[in-house]
Amino acid sequence: MKNELSIGIVGAGGFAHFAAQAFLSISGIKIVAVADKDEQAASLLAESLEAKKYIDYEKLLLEKDIELVYIATPPYLHYLQSKLALQAGKHVICEKPAALKTKEAAELVVLAQSKNLLYTVNLMQRYNPLFSTVKEIIDENVLGDFLHGYFENYASDENLLPFHWFWDETKSGGIFIEHGVHFFDLFAGWLGKGEVIHAAQLQRPNITKKIMDRVQATVAYQKGNVNFYHGFDQPKLLDRQEMRLQFERGDITLYEWIPVKIRIHGLVDDKQSEKLMRKFPGCSVIDHAPKTQIAHGRFKEIHFSKLITLEHGNSFEKQNRYQELLVAMIQDQWSWINNKKHVRVIDHQNAVESLRIAEHATNLCLHK
Repeated sequence: MKNELSIGIVGAGGFAHFAAQAFLSISGIKIVAVADKDEQAASLLAESLEAKKYIDYEKLLLEKDIELVYIATPPYLHYLQSKLALQAGKHVICEKPAALKTKEAAELVVLAQSKNLLYTVNLMQRYNPLFSTVKEIIDENVLGDFLHGYFENYASDENLLPFHWFWDETKSGGIFIEHGVHFFDLFAGWLGKGEVIHAAQLQRPNITKKIMDRVQATVAYQKGNVNFYHGFDQPKLLDRQEMRLQFERGDITLYEWIPVKIRIHGLVDDKQSEKLMRKFPGCSVIDHAPKTQIAHGRFKEIHFSKLITLEHGNSFEKQNRYQELLVAMIQDQWSWINNKKHVRVIDHQNAVESLRIAEHATNLCLHK
């Protein structure tokens, strides 16, 4: 088993700096080169990492020492840069989305497989321990059948000035593709494959430049429907996210776009209550102690011993959690590089499937 991994980073923006520090916290990982067409940005990151600097990405790919290319550039560059890296015989981890079109992502998968190379997109939400815990609650039917879900993203636009590439759909793909893929994939992990049944977008009023700053979609997953709303129109101080899953006997609410806080409210028996508290050591639990322990819903009689509200985590953990997810993601992918029988938490299929949903939602908006 190879105990060293040499990485070349493409794109020297703020997130590349953050990701580089997460990667370097893992023993055996080296960052040997950085490429960015902005020479100042490339120099800043390369110097901080004691790595080589390139302005020309294709010259970085000639470096024989580089085994894996990590791509952290705007979305419209992802397809071509991933393709060139794979053609050069490099493993690829790309920031989301895989490309602007699903067929391009599928093409990259075929190319990687033909060369026995790693290709994946950093959809790191599934590495969150809260993802696994919620999946267990769903799979074990702790709160009964899933009924409905939502994700509401009230995001800041303070760093997204009018001519930022984010607002240019030819470069970003639009909000569903640039940002929504994370959450389409997250809910698919809980609820199975999804299909978009409704989508809409709203234009920012009273400005000369056409900016679509709010989108919403309904996705029918195998276990039920979920509504998604993304708005990039808040002061940073008001930036907030919340997702909820509603069940027959209660609900789960998660807070922040990288979930770090959870609230579970529902009807449970003693064994279920104890199991939930073991999953969340140090959690806050309120037992509302109803007088009766039989309830009715969906024409069913529900027997329970407690009506609880459990809370765990806090928003201050977000940056640490983010770094933990990046570390878990690259360790998982590196394990596959060393052993192709390793089953990854996320693989190329997540990249293609999340983009398929996002592209479908985008197309529904464009054809209205």
